Amino acid sequence: MVEALKKDPLWKGRRGPVLLVIMDGVGYGKYKEGDAVADSKMYHLDAIKAKSPSVKLKAHGKAVGLPSDDDMGNSEVGHNAMGCGRVFNQGAALVSSAIATGALFQGQAWKEIIAQTAAPPAASSRLPTLHFIGLFSDGNVHSHLDHLKAMIRQAKKEGVKRIRVHVLFDGRDVGETSALDYVDPFEVFLKEESTGGLDARIGSGGGRMWITMDRYGAEWAMVERGWKTHVHGEGRQFASTREAVETYRKEIPGIIDQDLKEFVIAEGGKPIGTIEDGDSVIYFNFRGDRSLEITAAFEEDNFDKFDRGRRPRVCYAGMMEYDGDTHVPKRYLVSPPAIDRTMGEYLAATGIRTLAISETQKYGHVTYFFNGNRTGKFDDQLEDYVEIKSDVVPFEQRPWMKCAEITDEVLKAIPSGKYDFIRLNFPNGDMVGHTGVYQAVVCSMEGMDLQIGRLAKAVEEAGGVMVITADHGNSDDMFEHNKKTGEVVYKDDGTPKAKTSHSLNPVPCIIYDPEYQGEYLNKTGEGGLLQGLGISSIAATCIQLLGYLPPPDYDKSVLNQPTPPQADGVWLVR
Repeated sequence: MVEALKKDPLWKGRRGPVLLVIMDGVGYGKYKEGDAVADSKMYHLDAIKAKSPSVKLKAHGKAVGLPSDDDMGNSEVGHNAMGCGRVFNQGAALVSSAIATGALFQGQAWKEIIAQTAAPPAASSRLPTLHFIGLFSDGNVHSHLDHLKAMIRQAKKEGVKRIRVHVLFDGRDVGETSALDYVDPFEVFLKEESTGGLDARIGSGGGRMWITMDRYGAEWAMVERGWKTHVHGEGRQFASTREAVETYRKEIPGIIDQDLKEFVIAEGGKPIGTIEDGDSVIYFNFRGDRSLEITAAFEEDNFDKFDRGRRPRVCYAGMMEYDGDTHVPKRYLVSPPAIDRTMGEYLAATGIRTLAISETQKYGHVTYFFNGNRTGKFDDQLEDYVEIKSDVVPFEQRPWMKCAEITDEVLKAIPSGKYDFIRLNFPNGDMVGHTGVYQAVVCSMEGMDLQIGRLAKAVEEAGGVMVITADHGNSDDMFEHNKKTGEVVYKDDGTPKAKTSHSLNPVPCIIYDPEYQGEYLNKTGEGGLLQGLGISSIAATCIQLLGYLPPPDYDKSVLNQPTPPQADGVWLVR
């Protein structure tokens, strides 16, 4: 439990609530070509920025707890940072450290996995198999191939004789058609490791947005397709992974890796990688949102999302604990960061009335991830969480998504007087950005901008404050660029090669405060707020705008007070 926040004696108060608007995947582009944010007619956002103080915040790499500044930020670590006000080492860094120190291989979960698959079978039984399922890339957002390779090497050392890898192609956090750039060297790696009695091969796979990696219950059919493919070996058969990728690309012109259909590697018409009783399974994604549903399919006895058919008795482990409250999965290889004393917990302890809202695709981000990977509310009486159901269609076909419906609900909440703090996420910039369809991204930005205009008007009428920011970049970097020259990379047909991953670009922080009363510098444009900060500063900023003093160990607010203010003879260090 945390103590209530202390009142800021310098804060003069506002009539209305503080509104935190998270424009998911919207940053400041490095290149003019491919910056769909700058290319969009964002009339309302531009008008707000023109009369408000603003600053660029870091939203990637070490600023959000990732191993290096070469690592793209993502929505999960971004909302963690904004919600807890400090930077914690995140999934990729934790896993890399656990592998480097050997701690992962000394843990009970790994030992149980190995015990089940390294023990010699009885003469009449089959050789037990260690299965790995996960995102097959080095994007370092959900997973990393180096982690997978390290576990395969260690499993071989400890006597495992049969390994099958079930690959989920990326095309989202890495190049959109880069699958074979990973498949070919990995096949060489498996062949080199397949000595001393080890048989290690790819068993099945498909695109991450077609099988297995659904989240927030948006499309359980994805998980069902993955279950049938990985577990039962049901699906179109191929002799090799390369053959599967090349065949689908020929048959479905323009298909990108994330959408590749399911495939099963078979010999003589028989799948080589079905999951059977007595096997072990490691889901090697470290990020939780797209791990929970397939985990439920393996672990839950009373499972009703689809008919699993034969459910093999296996030793199942996730790379990390994906839900700390419900302790899912039951067995995991690396402990997640212990995030405590989040902004939400402090606000509840202080009696601040809160609304958190988004559509399905990002609902968990403004609730679970914002609250430090915590399911549920801190106070049922003070907090309301609202989920607007997302459309189950390709995002480029509905690029406005549910931003209008989200805004409709917030426009009811602002004048109601029911809430002191409202946080919302517009998913457009990220989800549509991942499609690589430039026109759709521009449409998504302009649709979102219309809603920002509606919100600004309501905030002004209510006498509130609106903080506009983002969790990472994406739509600001829609074309591949040559890393050395900065020039656009073109495809054979002369069109720019689409970039579907997040960017390394900074994101905005704009303070729209129509009834500003002098508590901080209100210089229009960049320069009025503190420079060189990351998005973890959002928590302290919102707490100050609510009229309270942030916890002393929170990363500093962006509000600039160049001279220590004096109140009642007490100097306050900001």
